[in-house]
Amino acid sequence: MAERILIVDDDPVQRRLLENMVVRAGYDAIVLEGGDAAAKLLTGPDGTCIDAVVLDLVMPDLDGLGVLATMREAALAIPVIVQTAHGGIDNVVSAMRAGATDFVVKPVGAERLQVSLRNALATSALAGELSRLKRSRSGTLTFRDIITRSARMHALLRTAEKASASAIPVLIEGQSGVGKELIARAIHGTGERRAKPFVAVNCGAIPDNLVESILFGHEKGAFTGATERHTGKFVEATGGTLFLDEVGELPPAAQVKLLRAIQENEVEPVGARKPVKVDVRIISATNRDLIADVKAGRFREDLFYRLHVFPISVPALAERPEDIPELVRHFLARFAAEEGKRITRINPEAMAMLMGYRWPGNVRQLENAVFRAVVLAEGHEIGLAEFPQIAQTARARPATAHAASLPDELPAEVDVQAPALADMLPDPGRIAPQASLALLDALGEVRTLEEIESEVIRFAIGHYRSQMSEVARRLQIGRSTLYRKLDSLGLATPHSAGSSAPEGVVGG
Repeated sequence: MAERILIVDDDPVQRRLLENMVVRAGYDAIVLEGGDAAAKLLTGPDGTCIDAVVLDLVMPDLDGLGVLATMREAALAIPVIVQTAHGGIDNVVSAMRAGATDFVVKPVGAERLQVSLRNALATSALAGELSRLKRSRSGTLTFRDIITRSARMHALLRTAEKASASAIPVLIEGQSGVGKELIARAIHGTGERRAKPFVAVNCGAIPDNLVESILFGHEKGAFTGATERHTGKFVEATGGTLFLDEVGELPPAAQVKLLRAIQENEVEPVGARKPVKVDVRIISATNRDLIADVKAGRFREDLFYRLHVFPISVPALAERPEDIPELVRHFLARFAAEEGKRITRINPEAMAMLMGYRWPGNVRQLENAVFRAVVLAEGHEIGLAEFPQIAQTARARPATAHAASLPDELPAEVDVQAPALADMLPDPGRIAPQASLALLDALGEVRTLEEIESEVIRFAIGHYRSQMSEVARRLQIGRSTLYRKLDSLGLATPHSAGSSAPEGVVGG
């Protein structure tokens, strides 16, 4: 999905010219004719969808400086490129002091605007990523720091934000790498405990014989090797939040003590004579099916219901492909800065490939793939060559799906028309694994009905071995209608328009 650029200009001719230049540069354009409308959009709920602003400085209602002042009051970090017909130094200084990222003079050339937008977006992504990392380490991460454009994720975050207002136990469910800890940190950073510690524990990484000691603490000399007293994670998190990642990996003995700690708000360190009172907010996470574990006796049912008070299920990255471009841009900005490289963009072919990949490792895998691509890159742009493993997998999958849809042997009657039949069969570059249908094109836009219909017909012809009556029946259209559609879609064979073609033969 391309970045969204807001164009604000009271001159209709300038608006049209800017819109054409922005769209040709590969961005989505949103056009407004006044500062009041721009300020309302930017400070409203749809303002988070704007990636950059091209702003006219002189307008009859609210001028450009007024819009910049409104954005500053609302603490909006969206990059703004100011343009005006008056290029005096005073205007430049005023605009920059007001928060503008760049300044161009009308009429701006397409190349100059493209360079300005590219630099502004790259700088904004880097600043946002650094600020996000700083807030994450200080425990003040909020839901605004979670990168997403998925409607499903926005609904999930609204639900999670309600949980942050109380101390209700939260269980975050989802595959490894989807960002469960990020959501846990946002819940903590938005709630009343944000000034207190956020302590994260990976329950799956603790040896069974050390779980109780690490979680609940131990006294000096409590066991061999206990040379000094250890307070434990519960005591460390007192007043704040304890995040139990992969809680389903806890051994049975630790589950019993965890249940008591949650019920009684107290822990009993190993070797201690009396329990210690604690005040922690519990957020747990798992990539397992805890209900199945409960039924199988691997997880305590009473503990499950103590943790499963406010469940949040995070979708896999493959279920929200619209998030991929935004995540890629942020990772690209961060890793390019860390590696000291001036990489400004990823080309459309590579982005289309990333959006079509299934990402079994979710956001973590995408992050690592971008990191590797930045290390491999030698120029200012990342392309297909920087994702060799993803590209190899992407090439192999369509071929597999295509082979599965083709018959082992074609009917003898169609041998003479093999080239025509081959044109009718599914295009291996378009049919996705398990015969899935892509609804978005390479730029992240919804494909046309004509394209989707053409792909469905091609697939059906290959799947049913060119038995046209069966194809028509399965598509629930008449055979003559099918032939008319073949003609209109440019898939016609010599006999497709007539009714004299033998049954089950295309063009033979």
